Amino acid sequence: YSTDFEVHRNWLAITHNLPLSQWYYEATSEWTLDYPPFFAWFEYALSHVAKYFDPKMLVIENLNYTSPATILFQRFSVIFTDILFIYAVRECCRCVNGKRGGKDILEKPTFVLAVLLLWNFGLLIVDHIHFQYNGFLFGLMLLSVARLCQKRYLEGALLFAVLLHFKHIYVYVAPAYGIYLLRSYCFTANNADGSLKWRSFSFLHVTLLGLIVCLVSALSLGPFIVLGQLPQVISRLFPFKRGLCHAYWAPNFWALYNAVDKALTIFGLKCNFLDPTTIPKASMTGGLVQEFQHTVLPSVTPLATLICTFISILPSVFCLWFKPQGPRGFLQCLVLCALSSFMFGWHVHEKAILLAILPLSLLSVQRVKDASIYLILTTTGHFSLFPLLFTPPELPIKILLMLLFTVYSFSSLKSLFRRERPLLNWLETIYLIQLVPLGIFCEIIFPLTPWKQHFPFVPLLLTSVYCALGIAYAWLKLYVSVLTERIPVKQKAE
Repeated sequence: YSTDFEVHRNWLAITHNLPLSQWYYEATSEWTLDYPPFFAWFEYALSHVAKYFDPKMLVIENLNYTSPATILFQRFSVIFTDILFIYAVRECCRCVNGKRGGKDILEKPTFVLAVLLLWNFGLLIVDHIHFQYNGFLFGLMLLSVARLCQKRYLEGALLFAVLLHFKHIYVYVAPAYGIYLLRSYCFTANNADGSLKWRSFSFLHVTLLGLIVCLVSALSLGPFIVLGQLPQVISRLFPFKRGLCHAYWAPNFWALYNAVDKALTIFGLKCNFLDPTTIPKASMTGGLVQEFQHTVLPSVTPLATLICTFISILPSVFCLWFKPQGPRGFLQCLVLCALSSFMFGWHVHEKAILLAILPLSLLSVQRVKDASIYLILTTTGHFSLFPLLFTPPELPIKILLMLLFTVYSFSSLKSLFRRERPLLNWLETIYLIQLVPLGIFCEIIFPLTPWKQHFPFVPLLLTSVYCALGIAYAWLKLYVSVLTERIPVKQKAE
């Protein structure tokens, strides 16, 4: 079973048995509570249902407890909370122009979008096979996006504020929300050229947004502020001692950086440029969550990743402010913020790619350029999740599910834009096709060789590095598209 079963079992036990003042101090298990307070209360609520399935799962000392009733409850709770995700998908489909496509409902953008979201391969394996509670969290995000597209700004702001206090990773896309709400809600009118009418600034609207943020934050963090435990909560939410990369390398810029450092180290040792006794003992390819030092390239600090992330996000935020394009511009900025943080963030999990893939789905059914980027990002990002399911029985399952979703994505979007240019050029097609031999080598051939005993990290390294190239390409392609795009005159006037 995935370690996340034990993570959430432990959180159920902590919130059920201990007073609030001990939630963020309890450390019997290595899987300490490190999500914001709203998620802790969510676990607390689940624990009162869990006790009817198997009360032993709520004993803190029962480490790695996995009874059939416990697994059943955890699986069922994920399925039940996905109701919010289903509702959010429905609301997002209402925001999409359904005129494109053929007469058949199966070729309508709304239907295609519903399938791309509801049957998303990455979300399916992460939540329902690997096990996590991402479905309802993405439901909150998509519902907030839908409310902003429907110009129900306060509802959208409230939903996103609540989401931040469920899982703080969504702070990476907060700049897109902040700028869009300021531009579209706090300034109530534009000039004919699209520039702001500064006199239209509404202090009332700013005050309302501020009240929402303050009230939600007070409800979440207020009890811990009163207890004097806010520093402890923050230290749990941002554990910088975990190192630059997760145990499963996320396919981002730092995976490429690590690979270059490793290659230079090997070259340096072969040519006697490096002293073996001076090489750091903590290996980045050890598959462990820990801090390590690079050998040849400069070691990366949390501050360096923060600066890189901030710089990479800035252009998208400026475009959202100076080149407003309504909800589509907001979605583009949101996806770019998610991808920028994925590329340069500290200790990024490979599953975080879904933060960009899901909102990009809304854009993919509306324009051929976005559909092209979506296919590259989704195929590459989903393939990078293969190492999460590493047991032999899971191999045919993940291959079949990946094939079904990928075939549908390509065929449905090709049908949707059949009158326009091809979705992929020859170079992009070759890159994606190469995922097939890479998967065969990493999943089937390599485990049968003697190399597995001596170099177990090789398949993960190859997968992360190759997928990092594709994700970086999709990120840059989307950025170029946004920066070079011209705003139609009618849209400026609006």
